[in-house]
Amino acid sequence: MSQKIDEISRQIKALELELQNELRKKHDDFFYKIENSKAVFEEKVINEGKAKITSSIKYLSAFPIGAILTIPFIWAMMIPALIVDIFVTIYQHICFPIYKIPKVKRSDYIIIDRYNLFYLDRVEKINCWYCEYFNGVIYYVREIAARTEQYWCPIKHSRDIKDKHSRYDKFFEYGDFITYRKELKKRRRDFRDLLEKNKDKQ
Repeated sequence: MSQKIDEISRQIKALELELQNELRKKHDDFFYKIENSKAVFEEKVINEGKAKITSSIKYLSAFPIGAILTIPFIWAMMIPALIVDIFVTIYQHICFPIYKIPKVKRSDYIIIDRYNLFYLDRVEKINCWYCEYFNGVIYYVREIAARTEQYWCPIKHSRDIKDKHSRYDKFFEYGDFITYRKELKKRRRDFRDLLEKNKDKQ
């Protein structure tokens, strides 16, 4: 049963990789290529996009007044996001070497690039910057938490989770105390897949 689950898991990861490769082909559809980790658009496309920029006032006027009034609440959430970002980064730099867990590369999760798109007005750029940072922090923290959970408590839940984190497939089945006691020490240090990924990137 465990072998079948492992095989299905491998197939899912292979399909995810195939999907990523297909999505990369979309670059050509929108006339840009990646150079030094940055998207470079054709000049003709940039000029066309800039010509269609709407004013910030026109952009904001498309929203109901109630949505505009929520903006201070949205930006207030930046304070806890910044605090979490700082503290979680400090945490992994202190604790992960002790646990022998590979550190999470922050730039793999917090990607700030959309705010720079040539076809956005100023308000849209600010909105994009906020969203890509805030959501990036969530992805970053989730990965650090996932690796921490694998070290301290790698046990699956009794019920299925809607959105599993990246390490969940390596956890023990709920109630399988025999395998848990037998393989806990080995499982909490099983980060070979991450080390192999890092080697592939180099």
